[in-house]
Formats: sequence, C-alpha cells, structure tokens
Amino acid sequence: MPPSGVKSGTKRARQYEKVKKSVKGQGKSEDKAEEIAARVVNKEKARSGESKTASKTSTQDKSSGERGGQRSGTSGPRGRTRDQLYNEAKQLGVDGRSKMNKDELRKAVDNKKS
Repeated sequence: MPPSGVKSGTKRARQYEKVKKSVKGQGKSEDKAEEIAARVVNKEKARSGESKTASKTSTQDKSSGERGGQRSGTSGPRGRTRDQLYNEAKQLGVDGRSKMNKDELRKAVDNKKS
C-alpha cells in the first residue's frame, strides 16, 4: 500500500510498486520492501515540492542515484559507477576520458569541478 497522500494510478504509486518489486527481487521481506518503497516515494515527493513539509536532508541531500549506494550498507564498491563518471566527464569536457579507469575518471571529474 503506497504512503498516505499517494493516489492509485499516479506516477508516485507506480514508482512505489516498481521500487517495492525491485527490493523484493533482492530477497527482502514484503514488510521491508514496503518500508523502503514508501521512504523512496516520500523523499521524491519532498524533493519535488509535492509534500507539505520536508526535512533539510530530503531537499538538499544527494539523490539516491547520485549517491550510488554510498550509504546502502553493502560491502561492494561505493560511489558513482564508471558509466556515471564517464558521462559526467563527457559533460565537463574531460580529455582522454575513454582510456581512463574508474579511479582516474573520479579524480578527473573532481578536479574539473573544483
């Protein structure tokens, strides 16, 4: 059941179902999947100004896609993927990006931004 304030058939309701299905596919329980999906939908509502109130972290924190699993609690590699870094480097006009590995791309993008 989507969070309160989310009408069935809306974009947020579809988002809720998609996230819930994805989380269940990762082996989580039904209850955990519903909780995570509700949190994602509520945060996206806050970020886009659809909610009446929103915490500072909901509106000013990195988006989940930008975070790239940095706070997901997994032991795998953290941060943006190589493809995300490559696309960012492309937008910033970093030369030689096609021959760079993930660490080199991260450094180049961070240097170009600062």
